[in-house]
Amino acid sequence: MHTAHEKIRELRSLHEEGLLSQQEFDTRKNAILDAAYALPAATRPGTEIGLMAGMEIGPPDRRYRLERLIAHGGMGQVWQATDLATHAELGHSAMVALKILPPQLTQSATRARLLVEEATEARKLAHENIVRVYEWARDPATTSYFIIMECLEGEDLDSLLAREGQLTLERALELTTPIAAALEYAWDRRKLVHRDIKPGNVFVTAKGEVKLLDFGIAARVRSGAGNAGTQAPGSSGTAGYRAPEAGTPRREPSQLLDVYAVAVMLYQMLEGRLPFRAPRGEADQAAKPAALSEVQWEVLQSGFAFNAAARPHTVMELVAALRSAPLPPDAKPAQDAARAEAVTLARMARQKLQREEAKRARAEHDAARRVRREALREQLRERRAAEVEKARAAEDEQRRIHQAKAAAAYRAEQQRTRAENAVVLAEPAAIEVQAPVPEPGILRDAFLDGSGHGPAMVEIPAGRFQMGSPEHERKKALEAGAQLAWLERETPQHWVGIEHAFALGRYPVTVGEWRRFAMATLWRPHGETNWASPGFRQAEDHPVVGVSWEDAQKYVRWLSEQTGHHYRLPSEAEWEYACRAGAKTAFSFGDSIDTSRANYDGNYSYGGSPRGVFRQGTTPAGAFAPNRWGLYDMHGNVWEWVQDVVHDNYIGAPADGSAWEEGGDQGRRILRGGSWLYNPRYLRSALRNGYSAVLSNDIVGFRVARDLVRPAGE
Repeated sequence: MHTAHEKIRELRSLHEEGLLSQQEFDTRKNAILDAAYALPAATRPGTEIGLMAGMEIGPPDRRYRLERLIAHGGMGQVWQATDLATHAELGHSAMVALKILPPQLTQSATRARLLVEEATEARKLAHENIVRVYEWARDPATTSYFIIMECLEGEDLDSLLAREGQLTLERALELTTPIAAALEYAWDRRKLVHRDIKPGNVFVTAKGEVKLLDFGIAARVRSGAGNAGTQAPGSSGTAGYRAPEAGTPRREPSQLLDVYAVAVMLYQMLEGRLPFRAPRGEADQAAKPAALSEVQWEVLQSGFAFNAAARPHTVMELVAALRSAPLPPDAKPAQDAARAEAVTLARMARQKLQREEAKRARAEHDAARRVRREALREQLRERRAAEVEKARAAEDEQRRIHQAKAAAAYRAEQQRTRAENAVVLAEPAAIEVQAPVPEPGILRDAFLDGSGHGPAMVEIPAGRFQMGSPEHERKKALEAGAQLAWLERETPQHWVGIEHAFALGRYPVTVGEWRRFAMATLWRPHGETNWASPGFRQAEDHPVVGVSWEDAQKYVRWLSEQTGHHYRLPSEAEWEYACRAGAKTAFSFGDSIDTSRANYDGNYSYGGSPRGVFRQGTTPAGAFAPNRWGLYDMHGNVWEWVQDVVHDNYIGAPADGSAWEEGGDQGRRILRGGSWLYNPRYLRSALRNGYSAVLSNDIVGFRVARDLVRPAGE
């Protein structure tokens, strides 16, 4: 019957010939090792996590993208992954290794606590021969805990033994000495023992460094909830390497457990097999390896003595005793050959290191060239921005001239309206009529070339209001399912003064109005949403969707050129002030809402209101009653872009109603009002959303604002 290492050697041959992929080789190798070292009646639970390359895991503030599966077995999976947070901060890939544990191993609170304790302890071990543990985390989607470690290039000792076969004693001690140093460091600093030493937990890097993996984590998690606190579990270790006394509960961990496992591993490196079958009986004896003298054999036997008291106290003592023991009589030629081979291997390693250093130098040179090219590009962008700013200044000057002309026209229009009203009041009435409800005047600016006119606008008077939501409104929103992080964006509630009257679009910009702009400027969409056919009915009087914040900026600049007035997006403060129209309630018409007042997902309710219809798309402008200032669709239908940059809350916000464009997340802009797809709690006057300024979708539109120029003294 083939031994485990012979089977692995055959698999490696198939892999090197291209008949097995790396992942399939690792999978089969781990299955062979699991079968070889497991207890006869035990079963090894496999991982049921269902992970794939390219998947992102981890909490929202610390995400990792899985790149390739390194290994897996009953204790979970080990993946090479990209640390996305570091990638975003530094602009280059930061590779880590993730040990992802199956949910069944941490499903109880006790097991999860043990994992946290182990990861916390492992982070404190900073030794060159212990793999660095950076942090632990939990993935909300799979409920799996995972440990973030340094990413190593190389192979574990299992793979090395399968490739090299039986080792000389000198080579075996060369691999074992760093392990002894790591164990001695862990005991001196933290009073920690490993408790699961085996070839699979010893890693040899491409540079020849030896690293000890899974420092106590696997053993402690495997133990279950039977041990309290940080007490070492009795069942620690892997079958075949586990000391006989490991099944007996102990008050404190003992270094003798690691001495036994290292002695077994040394025997395996020399003979290509384990000295005993598991479970080991007290009378079981192992055959002497031919490479050892009688004295060396006695030392090694003491290392895996059945009676723990007969073993050396530490692994370092075991290694030192083996090094100082006399060699067998015929070992001198073999030792000389081994030393010559070691010299050759060292020379090859140095040559490989020199090639890697040359490759790294070339990469650094290329990176420096890229930095220089990017600096030149930045200079070009700044030059172009300066040219654009100069052109914009000229446009502003032209716009001021047009505004002066428009002011005179506006004054004449107001005087004519007052004269007409005076004539009506002076005429005798034949019958008694009810006076109409006062309504703000509707403004529509004609295009300078006489070809059309801009959107209908409503004059919004100057005034003061409290921006944000009061505590009782936030409490009610929480009861309706709102998230606390969203509600914190609406705080602190503060007074804002709108110093000057302005005009605001009576409706969001419609499909027809946008079509005129698109045809005049040959505008082409950049996103996936087709503004003319977004997947639901869109007539000329429906609000346009599929427009990014940057697209909206192009529209208001074009509209300003056509009319001679300064059009823009409203500031966030102006938008909320106009939406409330003097109201202090959650919506401009009260603290409750239903689908007869706005277009939203009627499958949800708010504040005890009844459920209604879900129209699954936009509705025409003016389909619902306006607020008290004559503005339509301030709640629902489409989210509306405003000028402001996204900030987490109102701390530091302007108090004069101007747009807040300093600081914050410069890549994202504020959205207001909710949409046809959202439930009613998102339609509140105070609610704030944010979205990338360069993206568009089928729930976002905008309405325009423009400055009003008042003649002096009026």
